[in-house]
Amino acid sequence: MARDDLRLADLLCALSVTLDLAMAQPPEKSLRSCVVAMRLAQNLGMPLVDQRTVYYATLLRHLGCTATTHEEARMMGPSVARLRPLMERTDPVSKRESLTLLTHIGQGSGIRRLQYVARTLSAGKSSEAQLLLAICEVGSMLAERLHLGSAVADALYQNLERWDGTGAPRRLAGEAIASATRIAEVATQAVIFTGLGGSELAEKMLRRRQGGWLDPHVVAAFKPDLAADLETIDVWEEALAAEPRPCWTIPADRVDDIARAFAYFVDLKSPYLFGHSTGVAELVDQAGQRLLDDDERPLVKQAAYFHDLGRIAVPTGVWERPGELRRGDWEQVRLHPYHSERILARSVALEPVATLAGLHHERLDGSGYPRQSKSSDLPPAARLLAVADVFQALTQDRPHRAALPPEAAAAAVRAEVAAGRLDGDCARAVLEAAGQRVPGRLSSRPAGLSEREVEVLRLLARGRSNAEIARELVISPRTAEHHVQHIYGKIGVSTRAAAALFAMRHGLFTP
Repeated sequence: MARDDLRLADLLCALSVTLDLAMAQPPEKSLRSCVVAMRLAQNLGMPLVDQRTVYYATLLRHLGCTATTHEEARMMGPSVARLRPLMERTDPVSKRESLTLLTHIGQGSGIRRLQYVARTLSAGKSSEAQLLLAICEVGSMLAERLHLGSAVADALYQNLERWDGTGAPRRLAGEAIASATRIAEVATQAVIFTGLGGSELAEKMLRRRQGGWLDPHVVAAFKPDLAADLETIDVWEEALAAEPRPCWTIPADRVDDIARAFAYFVDLKSPYLFGHSTGVAELVDQAGQRLLDDDERPLVKQAAYFHDLGRIAVPTGVWERPGELRRGDWEQVRLHPYHSERILARSVALEPVATLAGLHHERLDGSGYPRQSKSSDLPPAARLLAVADVFQALTQDRPHRAALPPEAAAAAVRAEVAAGRLDGDCARAVLEAAGQRVPGRLSSRPAGLSEREVEVLRLLARGRSNAEIARELVISPRTAEHHVQHIYGKIGVSTRAAAALFAMRHGLFTP
């Protein structure tokens, strides 16, 4: 492996957690399925070249699953994400299992539940076929974007085919279905049912479905011990070890291809998000030419592609709510940068951008989320990403508002700078990159301090009492006292000397 080359599996195993979140499955479910699939492939005596296809086709089995989240939410209700685990294990040929699924549709939506049930029933087979086709097409296209080869892309396109020929999208049957697809399906169901009731239940369900949904030859190769240890082993390490040798590697400059593919995956979650992550990446890349060193720019661009991975953990119904978000919705939304960071931190190659991606909703005055970080905790790259994210979002439609014209979005960014939430230099760079004229000087104050608070801080640092500050600024002593208390709270200190040091560090004694 060349010094600059990166192991592909290290990146994709980490990013597979995003697929688990999208399917509302426990973390590492894709890794578990991959491990079981490789054990099955070895039991079947597959050549190494075919085992490699099994490896990536199983690991990324749900790569197309965001393609239909918008339609599913509209048809089956805003909480449809919670239904996905049940949908994945439901045999549509079984009337009993299909009825069980139907009874769960629209749960928690009150009086509208009947509407969602009616929509589902009236959608019919043609609508269902279109949804399944979309999942397969998108999964295959993203696999091509990841340069995984035609065999993996074909296996993902056939993801929803069944042994008996009643699947989608082509109604292929038997050995006309890619062997990697057939193995991935058995491995996935083995993991699902092992998690629900142990390896014995898994074996029972696989036997029941062989010859219909599943390839009987692959089912025959399954033994309970293939999945029995999934709760005791380190699945991450096992999945990395299971990759056929020699391990696939990519040059470091190919990480952008992977990042862009997953940006597409995330933004497909809702029509309101189309092009958001790639738009942010383009802005930070152009703006970074003005502010960042050459070695920083590629990392910030990758962080921009990846910054919204954690959106996948939040139901589509939340992102598409037309009115104000409820308290529970906000709690989920505020955690999505944290999820982005934790996903990326699992990969040795992606760890350098993990913290940066997790900071994209933080603000200089500490009003951001999820950490409420303040200016001293936010490097220039994080500030730049935050501005680009805001501007790009403002220029796109959202459920509660129409897209702002670029000029109005630029004015909104400038207002955030004036309020002390966004960095002035970064705002100028982003707005200029977006083709907006930036009149005058944009300035932002550290820790969200207002201009009046900066005046008070200067006097406070020089040892003025509250009464003296009040006289010099022609304000009441009580107002001066409130300003001092707010300043101490914002900058996180409690003494005059520390306040003076803060002011010096941030150049507040110079005009």
